[in-house]
Order: sequence, then C-alpha cells, then structure tokens
Amino acid sequence: MAEKKLPLYAKILIGMFLGLLWGLSAESLGLLDFTRDWVKPFGDIFIRSLKLIAIPLVIVSLIDGVSNLSDIAKLSRLGGKTIGLYLFTTVVAVSLALISVNLIKPGTFLSAERRDFFRNQYASDVDLSVSNVAGESQGPLQVLVDIVPENLFFSLSNNTAMLQVIFFAILFGVAMIITPKEKVATVKSFFDGVNRIILAIVDIIMKYAPVGVFALLASMNIDIELIKTLGVYSLNVVLALAVMGLVLYPTLLRFFAKVKFMTFFKAILPAQILAFSTSSSAATLPVTMKCVENNLGVSEEVSSFVLPLGATINMDGTSIHQGVSAVFIAQAFGIALSLEQQLTILLTTVLASIGTAAVPGAGIIMLIIVLQSVGLDPAGLALILAVDRPLDMLRTVVNITGDAAVASIVANSEDKLDLAVANDPTTEI
Repeated sequence: MAEKKLPLYAKILIGMFLGLLWGLSAESLGLLDFTRDWVKPFGDIFIRSLKLIAIPLVIVSLIDGVSNLSDIAKLSRLGGKTIGLYLFTTVVAVSLALISVNLIKPGTFLSAERRDFFRNQYASDVDLSVSNVAGESQGPLQVLVDIVPENLFFSLSNNTAMLQVIFFAILFGVAMIITPKEKVATVKSFFDGVNRIILAIVDIIMKYAPVGVFALLASMNIDIELIKTLGVYSLNVVLALAVMGLVLYPTLLRFFAKVKFMTFFKAILPAQILAFSTSSSAATLPVTMKCVENNLGVSEEVSSFVLPLGATINMDGTSIHQGVSAVFIAQAFGIALSLEQQLTILLTTVLASIGTAAVPGAGIIMLIIVLQSVGLDPAGLALILAVDRPLDMLRTVVNITGDAAVASIVANSEDKLDLAVANDPTTEI
C-alpha cells in the first residue's frame, strides 16, 4: 500500500510552528547572528520568488480571464448583470476592509520601538517609496490619469505602477473579445498555455513555502507582543469576512431574490465545508454548482455561466484579506497611508481580483501586487504568513458564498429561480 504523503498545507503549518519556536527562542539561545546569516536568506529567496511571478501571473491571468468572457456577446444581459454584481460586491468588500482596519488599527498594537524595528529590518526605504507614489497631486482626477501607462515597459519594471500593468492587461483582453475569434485563436491558445505554465510555477514555488515560511518567521524575533498583534489583525479580517458573509449577502438575497437567510446557508453548506477544507474556489466549483442548482433552485443555464465566472473574477473574501493586510503592514511599519493611497489599494484589489487564480496561495501573490501599488515592501508579508492558512480557509468560504448569492440574484431577475426550492426548509443536503 502506497504511503500517504503529507499535504502541502500541513507542511506549511509545520514550518510556521517551527519558525515561531525558533523566533521565540533565538535571542535567548544566542542564535540571532546565525539566524540572520544562515536562515533569513532562505526567507528572502521565498519572497523574491513570489515577486518574480507576481507580474507575469497578473498579466497572463487577467488577459486569459477577460478573454474568456466572450460569451457575454451572446448573453449580454445576463453577463452585464453578473459582472456588475460581482464588481459591486468586490468594491463593498474592499471598502469594508479599509474601514474596519482604519477603525481597529491592528498594526498600532505594536510598540513604537517594534514598528521602528520592522521598518528597519523589512522596509528601510518604504518612506521613500510611499512618498514617490503619493507625489504632487495635479488635480482630483490625477489618480485616473496615472492608471493609463505612457510606456508599458517602464510600467513593467516599476513596482509602484501595478495599476498601469493591470489596465493594459484588461485592455488587451477586451480587445481579444472584440476581435474575430479566428484571428485571435492562436493568441488565445498561447495565453491559455502560458497561464497553465505560470500556475505550474506557482505550484513549484509553493512547494518551497514551508522552508520559506520557517525562515521568515524564524528571523522575526517573535514575542508575545507580536503574537497579540497578529491576533488582533486576524480578528479584524474575520470580523470583516463575517459582516460580508452574514450581513451583506443575506441582505442582498432578501431584497433581490426573496431567499431566506437560513435556507440559503443550509443549501450551500456542503460547498462551504469543502471550500474551508481545500482553500480553493476552483476545486469547490462542482459542489457549489450542485448545491445552487439542487438546493436553491437556480437553473442550470444561469449557474453554468455565473458560477464559473465567479470562480474567476469574484474574490470578495480574498479582497477583504488583501485590503486589511496592506493597511496592517503599513501600520506595523509606522506608515500612515493617505486617502489617495488607500483608494489605490481599493482599485488595485478590485482589478487584481479578476486575475486571482482560484487556487491556494494565489491570494498571497496578488497581495504583493497590492503592496507594491502603494510602495510597500512585500517583505512585510512575513508579518502575516503565520496566520495566513486559517484565514485563507475562511476567505475562500466567503468567496464561494458570494458566488452562490450572485447566482441566486441573477437567476431571480431572469425568472430562473425556483423560490419554492430556495425557501424549502426541508431540503436535503
């Protein structure tokens, strides 16, 4: 009988645990110099690997994802409703994240001395980077002007110009949609193939994740203060996810689909459990479709279009995590982000969500895009990696819950929702 291999997430958790132990004991054991010289470089390699793949991932995923929306030409009304709702819920999700993190301020639970320590260790030039992003405002619409690149190759080499890269990728994908299919078939096939290759590279990098996570956490000089701060940060993320999943979606369902709160959650419970255990919207998609069709009464015509599209472009839970994390890391570095910079986070997160692969680990890579859009050093990811896995599980649940809610609303607007099934409390799951 073949020996059962330890899953990757378990290896990452082991790496986190060992890294935390090392970080807690390194100073008392006199291992600080050894850690800095012989352990921390492996964490730096992990961060560099994530940064290496971030821009190729967002370009190829966005072009591939947008170009896959060619069915909208045939289903313009259905597609318009679906994409409009997905974008609306994502904007609400990021706004909720930014409001909550600015009210709770989890990063300020670190002492001023500790924030200075992190700034010196992980972001010695972050003040310069942030000031370069802010720049001199030339008017209220300058932020829109700055989204459009003058030179794509300059934008590709400038980590603070991520919105310009995203703009070009979306523009390229839209152009592929309106170009005759036979003319772009080769290009479409090329990007499909490159997208698979990029995701394979992500898999390779994530296999190194247990070592990278161990090295990053081991070199952080962890103490009770940091653990407490991470606890507040985690509660901030969970609170925002709970408001999104337990308040916004039920409210939208009640007003626009006439679906009751409890029957909706009972209907999609199997999909939520699978999403929690796999941290993958893509892996959960078949179960989500089955629950939405059989337990909520959504027609196959609607679910087969709305749900796969949602697994591609609707990442409300991931967007919440990215918004909270970006501001938390800035707070931990003692950096006060301006309103303009937080609007940049909102725009980058909403647009990047279209290109976030529905697989475990992709959200962290997209977070690099968000951090770099406002000049924050991605090395700040070291602060949150210790608690990322359980938060990833929770945000995936919110992602697929949002997909199911939008599918129900769209189906009701098209008279494709069986309300007798959707509101039947005796439905078997």
